[in-house]
Amino acid sequence: MKVDFTYDLLIIGGGISACVFASKYLQNNNTNKVGLIEVGRGLGGRSSTRISKRFKGWELNHGAPNLNICNRKNNLLLKNYIDELLANKFIKIEDSESVYLDQETNKENIYNSEFTCGINYLSLFSMSQLSQKIIEFNNSKAKIDFYFETLIVDLEFNNNEWKLTSKNGDIFKSKCLICSTNLLLHKRSLKILDINQIPLRKAIPKNKEKKIDLLLNFLDKQTYIPRLTFLIYTNKRYNYKDVYYKKNRYFYLQKNLENKYKFERIIFQLQNNNNLGIVIHTKNIDFIDFCLKAKDEDLINQKIFSNFNDLFKNNSTINQLTCNEKISIMKWRASQPSSNPVPLSFQFSRQYRIGFCGDWFEGDGFGRIEGSILSALELVKKIRFN
Repeated sequence: MKVDFTYDLLIIGGGISACVFASKYLQNNNTNKVGLIEVGRGLGGRSSTRISKRFKGWELNHGAPNLNICNRKNNLLLKNYIDELLANKFIKIEDSESVYLDQETNKENIYNSEFTCGINYLSLFSMSQLSQKIIEFNNSKAKIDFYFETLIVDLEFNNNEWKLTSKNGDIFKSKCLICSTNLLLHKRSLKILDINQIPLRKAIPKNKEKKIDLLLNFLDKQTYIPRLTFLIYTNKRYNYKDVYYKKNRYFYLQKNLENKYKFERIIFQLQNNNNLGIVIHTKNIDFIDFCLKAKDEDLINQKIFSNFNDLFKNNSTINQLTCNEKISIMKWRASQPSSNPVPLSFQFSRQYRIGFCGDWFEGDGFGRIEGSILSALELVKKIRFN
């Protein structure tokens, strides 16, 4: 049964950018009705936590495991917000070990990469819970209706009102719209949503609004890094070879090892029940294709176990896996933008009452959480719907 919902403001996407925007916007505006629409089961986006239904008691951060902030000192807006998160004990400076794997038998401390530049902050909760805490701040959560597991497939703008249609046929109407995801703005939506026209382009035809045309032109050229993540649930006997008590331990692979083993990074995460979870990230296109097409899940698991044990066979800190551990694969739509960042000047169109935020905007945080947060804070400053 189709249902109609009407709001003053709708937000598409439930990642950290949307949560920062909603919290800050509602702190300073008396918008009566706000709805947030998210395709996933909860908040977090690419900063999400897998709370397994199959394996009880496990919470594995399977996207961004921390907040990597490079430009805090140089940007007062960002600095004040990070200080606010620190003061409210939402995050802390991370002191976990980061290791750069260069050769099979060597390990070196890593000093500069896209994952470790600047300061890393660790959430005092899971990453999904951090997004929830942000949106609960200043009682923002009580002012929002949430629609999870809801995929928007169509946008319309008529008579100064937005109309959104979900995959199951529900209709959402709103005076104003915020897109924290760019799925509905980019050509990759055509295949994912099985449609023949980019939803935002359909809603706002070419030459109607210069800002929208320029934004879509930048996005048309923007490339993305797709990833798969493998979550390994170890048994109670599995532990490090050495004494290591910190929450996380990060291993980053240099290109030669990444090409050989197909892993980009491996993150060990100590659970509250003292079990040791392992999250493996890959962006190797051939390996992703193999995993998505393979019908035999055991074949994928064997390949992961084999590569893991071969990689760490001479390592002084990491034990071998027994190959009896459980593995789940996160197959999700999220992709990291990797080129042609969108200028922040295209964030808001007063004519069409629409704003945009996310890590796909220009700045030092492009493609990372820093960019997600900063673009949301910038949008709050710019936006004036009245």
